[in-house]
Amino acid sequence: MNREYKTWFSPRLNRDMELLVFGHAGARMIVFPTRQGRFFDYENFALLESIQGPVEQGRFQLFCVDSVDSESLYGFGAPPQARIARHKQYEEYVLNEVVPLTSSMNSDPRLVAHGCSIGAYHAVNIALRHPGRFTQVVGLSGRYDLTTPVGTYAGLFDGYYDDDIYFHTPNHFLPNVTDPDLLSKLRALEITLAVGEDDYFCASNRSLSQSLWEKGVWHKLDIWPGTAHKAKYWKQMIECYF
Repeated sequence: MNREYKTWFSPRLNRDMELLVFGHAGARMIVFPTRQGRFFDYENFALLESIQGPVEQGRFQLFCVDSVDSESLYGFGAPPQARIARHKQYEEYVLNEVVPLTSSMNSDPRLVAHGCSIGAYHAVNIALRHPGRFTQVVGLSGRYDLTTPVGTYAGLFDGYYDDDIYFHTPNHFLPNVTDPDLLSKLRALEITLAVGEDDYFCASNRSLSQSLWEKGVWHKLDIWPGTAHKAKYWKQMIECYF
């Protein structure tokens, strides 16, 4: 399997960023890491093994990106306004630096967003916000409302709320989407959500699914037995969905 390491100074994040590329052809897939994770986690957690066949066959080319979660969503030393602002910069980095890199290496028109846990949030959030840019999204064990405490997980913005947080919270902004062009692009997006029935985030997935159906957006929501919020379950999910 082709494996390449890439790094450059990101002007949008004002820091060096790293990523790993796996494969040589096929749909371009941006893979987001788990909470405060790194670009090498997908490989180190052995998740790559579950998609190795399709990658070697040229069906997918993976671009495993780094995160700035410790500076944004989980950067609790900064005020909420600064954390969501940093998250917005990260989205700009992905859209305006990573996506062009994928296109320069691979002319396939298909672009996939994928991640597990908070990586699923990143993938689903960016795909639903920019459905014209992406053709498929696969979110495993995702949390799509970061504002509300659930189970042992606190809300991430200390009760603070503004338009930026609203527009980066899929459970909040999706029910209010009415623009016909945006809805058409959402309906063309291939969406897969998977979560354990005992996962604290199951209700968030069900709510997002309901909003998608209400907007006429076909998608798949699979509820797995148990919590299913560990790498060994994600490996099984990946084998099912790619």
